[in-house]
Amino acid sequence: MIFHNHSEVPYYTFSSLDAYPRLRHAVLTRQGGVSPAPWNSLNLGWSVGDERDNVETNYRRWTRALDIDRAALTTTWQVHGNKIVLADAQHMGGVLAKADGLITRTAGIPLVQRYADCTPILAYDPEHHACGIAHAGWQGTVARCAEALVRAMVDAFASEPARLVTAVGPAIGPCCYEVGPEVIAAIGGSQSDPQTLLRPSRPGHAYLDLWQANTRQLREAGVRKVEVAGVCTACHRQTFFSHRGDHGKSGRFAAFIMLEP
Repeated sequence: MIFHNHSEVPYYTFSSLDAYPRLRHAVLTRQGGVSPAPWNSLNLGWSVGDERDNVETNYRRWTRALDIDRAALTTTWQVHGNKIVLADAQHMGGVLAKADGLITRTAGIPLVQRYADCTPILAYDPEHHACGIAHAGWQGTVARCAEALVRAMVDAFASEPARLVTAVGPAIGPCCYEVGPEVIAAIGGSQSDPQTLLRPSRPGHAYLDLWQANTRQLREAGVRKVEVAGVCTACHRQTFFSHRGDHGKSGRFAAFIMLEP
């Protein structure tokens, strides 16, 4: 990822996606906002206990800094599944549905998802000028949300998976994400070669590699270009929110992707 030290709101971009001038995207950090601890400071989560005025001020701050239309922001009520929603000129702005991903072929719609250890997944189809974004924690990974994002773009836009350019953003890493028997069993029943995604720790527990799991799903769906941030949110709590690292009391950072005309 490439760091952009904007004077108001710092953010990151992916070099593979930066190569396309008609595409805009960013992974925001937890810095540059007004929220107090434990949500300090650019909290973009509405349901984590922060004051709504703080959250709205944070949204206005980052959209102003990146020259994005606040009213056009389009998101979902994230539910840790694999449903992907289409945004277009008739369906944009605000919360569209209970889902964990968005796709569009309409310019000017910033597709937004929020994270605090779950995996950001961004995708661009340069042939059909279409894009998408998804949110995958362990439940979304078990539900194969990354694969669902690719399939949704294939179905809606006739995208060719091999031509998609994708990115896997900052999420809790295999260094920190220890899971128990329930998650281990679910991974075993939903992923190819699951043992390579799990590093045993104490009895009945293992460290799960969400980065590799979602990258593998993209590749199994036919994607060839995957840029992986390789940044652990729990290890970098000064930069990103981490539900695990912040002991369950944390804000949410955001990623967005948007087509230019």
